[in-house]
Amino acid sequence: MFAQFEAKDAAVRSAARRFHKGKFLGLASAALVAFAVAGCTAPAVPLAGADPADPTANVSRVGYRSTVAPYIRLRPTVPTSWREQNNRAAPSPQSGQ
Repeated sequence: MFAQFEAKDAAVRSAARRFHKGKFLGLASAALVAFAVAGCTAPAVPLAGADPADPTANVSRVGYRSTVAPYIRLRPTVPTSWREQNNRAAPSPQSGQ
């Protein structure tokens, strides 16, 4: 059992050495070149419209609407007939039909 672990460990070490010798240096140099080129690019195109950092820019007013404005207390009440409750909730009959 321990021989298998040692064999796997040796295989992983040899693969890691090969990776570090060739591919790691290639990836590191590619990343370094990418960062150098990114630093030399022109700045991005400005946003359309007013600059958000300008304190004198005209903006629309912020309106306030309460999120709990239609609140109604729903405390326990005296029980009523279900027929009365249904009649109150039902649409009113239209005359002429």
